[in-house]
Amino acid sequence: MIRFISILCSLVFICNSAAQAPHPSRVDLHFDHWYDYAEMTKAMEELTAAYPELLTMRSLGKSVGDRDIWLVTLNNPDTGSDREKTAMFIDGNIHGNEIQAAETVLYSIWYLCKSYGVIDRITELIDERSFYFVPMANPDGREVWFHDPANPHFLRGGIRPTDNDHDGVADEDGADDLDGDGHITSMWIKNPLGRYKIDEDDPRFFTRVDRNDPPGGWSRLGQEGFDNDDDGQVNEDGIGGYDPNRNWPSDWQPEWIQYGATDYPFSLPETRVIGEFIFDHPNIAAAQSYHNAGGMILYGPNAKYIHYPRADLQVFSAIAEKGGEMLPFYDPMTVHEDLYTVHGGEDGFTYDALGIISFTNELWTDKRMMANGNNPSEEERKTFRDLLQFEDVFVPYHEVEHPQYGTILVGGTKKYSSRVTPPWMLEEGCHRNFAFTMFHADEMPKVAWGALQVQKISNRLWEVTIEVANDKLIPSRTAMAAKHQIGMPDILTCKTSAANSVAASGTVRSLMPNAKLRAQESERPERVVVNNGISSNGSTLFQFIIDGNGSVTFTYAAEKGGTIERTVKLSEQFQPKPIEHKRAIPHDPT
Repeated sequence: MIRFISILCSLVFICNSAAQAPHPSRVDLHFDHWYDYAEMTKAMEELTAAYPELLTMRSLGKSVGDRDIWLVTLNNPDTGSDREKTAMFIDGNIHGNEIQAAETVLYSIWYLCKSYGVIDRITELIDERSFYFVPMANPDGREVWFHDPANPHFLRGGIRPTDNDHDGVADEDGADDLDGDGHITSMWIKNPLGRYKIDEDDPRFFTRVDRNDPPGGWSRLGQEGFDNDDDGQVNEDGIGGYDPNRNWPSDWQPEWIQYGATDYPFSLPETRVIGEFIFDHPNIAAAQSYHNAGGMILYGPNAKYIHYPRADLQVFSAIAEKGGEMLPFYDPMTVHEDLYTVHGGEDGFTYDALGIISFTNELWTDKRMMANGNNPSEEERKTFRDLLQFEDVFVPYHEVEHPQYGTILVGGTKKYSSRVTPPWMLEEGCHRNFAFTMFHADEMPKVAWGALQVQKISNRLWEVTIEVANDKLIPSRTAMAAKHQIGMPDILTCKTSAANSVAASGTVRSLMPNAKLRAQESERPERVVVNNGISSNGSTLFQFIIDGNGSVTFTYAAEKGGTIERTVKLSEQFQPKPIEHKRAIPHDPT
């Protein structure tokens, strides 16, 4: 009997373990390391081959370095084409050194596919929505960071030759990897009057001496490099020298105002092909861009003089606030108020110019080091790097011969010592950001029919009052889009037989008898133009006066909220709004 109970307990444990096991994927991807361009491309190809019923993959175009800018579309064609559905655009790695952004996008594709048909909420999301993914918006910058000498901040831009020092020659004096280890670290030289000394407790660091103390004997020369063009400057004109995330057309400013903006908006092939794709897909209602450092959930305005409608700011705030709950140590922030002014940024383009609710997430935050919500002290930072990273982020100081300075010391932190997420912490960060983005996706507009009332006025005259609802945070047309007439307005049409006609139409405040017809359509009463769309978690009552008998068909078309159709019989009736059983998530946009 005891043996039987032991076996039974073992079986229960096995069953529980199996029930709680991660859902298997058809592609064995691991998120404990970073993928270079070739590996990332291969992973996307394998996913597309393994999930042909959901994924397609194509190149949007070529980068400056002739690399493909890959787009993966996720859609269930059995429930409609991707263009027929409300869609979300997700990209990452527009800055070359911000590598884990691409892993976060790849993780999103992988997790959605392996969860389809297994997790109900994700299955429903995929059936109703479509997704466009561009993991590597800057493939050239990514390749340079992986395979060429680099530091945590380089290469941010791309590889188009740029004359940063205005001497008539481009890219002639960049950093030089003096010791050939693949990392651009710091140079130090002995100097009797130098204000730095080697740290007595930790020789991996230099410390600045107090102004009242004797000189420390060392001076910092900057990043590894030498004067390649004999102009008296070091590392002043390296590869690139521009910023793809300042090349978008909304609030673009020239170089003398916005560094890195390049010659004109969309002058870079990478931003141009992505921008053209977004322009060509007006069904995109939400956008997410992943960057890499700061622990921020960013949204506009990007400059003080840009004003967002209050209704849209409430939507931004509600989504970002939920993100702050889902992403420990992240702060929801307004770009120009809490960070700095950005001219020609991607999220400014997608929202300011196209009315798409857009966020930028900065993925890594040093607050994750000690997991206590505080920025680490220098001692805590050393503990993290020494005991958790096993000193793998340091290049010990060592002597090299410099062509101009003679014998110097070279060393310091490696290119993956900061900004990028440590590989063993990568997957959780990917998942939390993915989950936040899916929350955003789930709040994209979704128009639906509400209450219906049909009342007879006379022998052939009918009053039909019909409600259109949107049970989501994002309106079917954002206030920014409505204000500037961006894209198509929503349209409600009433199709009748040849023997019938629509005499009048408009909106009403209530279902009460003799409700006053507002916003009346006079020229084409069979067609109501809804400039403001259906509001966040709101609904609108429309009324049609119809001359005829039989039935009519209503179609509500929202560019970013979907298209719905309903046939109504002309007979006295009342149907209440269907009850939505929503998840227990607060949706109050105020």
